[in-house]
Amino acid sequence: MKIYTKKGDTGDTGLLGGTRVPKYHLRIEAYGTIDELNACLGMLADHEVALDHITLIRDIQGNLFVIGSHLANDEAASHFTLPPLPPHATELLEHSIDQMEAELPPLKNFVLPGGHPANSAAHLARCVCRRAERRIVELSQEIAVVPEMIVYLNRLSDWLFVLSRLLSHRAGAREILWNG
Repeated sequence: MKIYTKKGDTGDTGLLGGTRVPKYHLRIEAYGTIDELNACLGMLADHEVALDHITLIRDIQGNLFVIGSHLANDEAASHFTLPPLPPHATELLEHSIDQMEAELPPLKNFVLPGGHPANSAAHLARCVCRRAERRIVELSQEIAVVPEMIVYLNRLSDWLFVLSRLLSHRAGAREILWNG
């Protein structure tokens, strides 16, 4: 199978089911941002200090593929049965947040991204996650979107924030406090 099809050379792309839409379509923007988030998580996972969270990061990446497939699916034109998000995916993030926060000093200030490369990578992923959430919320005004996807992304951005703090803490890096 060739990687290039030349079907998108005119500026449109196909959804699951065959419907063609412009590459700037909100649906494409939404699942493209999910893809970008997945790449950010892959980069985050490459940091040695993140190895304790590699299993969860890989699970999250799989969940993002599930979300992306739902966003790429034109239900009216396709006959695909797509996998749902795992039933307790959001609760798993919440449990992990609680565990990480138990290891961290209480948050008393706003913190700025930086201080350690893994911290910065987690913050970049958090920002892309927030953008993906915004795009999907906007898309939900046009098409039916599985509400759990929005909840999951909202919690994922929280998880990434707490993870950024934990990675700095474990690396012995100081958090950069915002004193505005």
